[in-house]
Amino acid sequence: MIDLLKTEKENLIAATLEGKISKSDVELMHTRIHEILNKNQKVDFYFEMHDFHGYDLEGLWADLKVDASHLSDYGNMAFVGEKKWQEWAAKAANFFTSSEVQFFELKDKELAKKWIAQ
Repeated sequence: MIDLLKTEKENLIAATLEGKISKSDVELMHTRIHEILNKNQKVDFYFEMHDFHGYDLEGLWADLKVDASHLSDYGNMAFVGEKKWQEWAAKAANFFTSSEVQFFELKDKELAKKWIAQ
């Protein structure tokens, strides 16, 4: 599940991720991505993961399609998590995009928020 968070930064999508991400979650994000792109801005991301277990199959496929069509539209990405595999996933994202990607542990989420707000 994706729960969008309010943010002051116009081009930032901030969200908490819990459980598994579904196709409808990805569609919600895709709509928000286009709202930002329509303002001619790159999209920054802040993802805070709590008890996050990845994607269901339809969600994964939808996310792969969205990311493939928008990789050049992405700015900085902050991943905040609690598991080693989440850190590895953030590092892997670094290989597929020209964005600056940082992983922060949950205890450092305020630092992550400051970093992505720059």
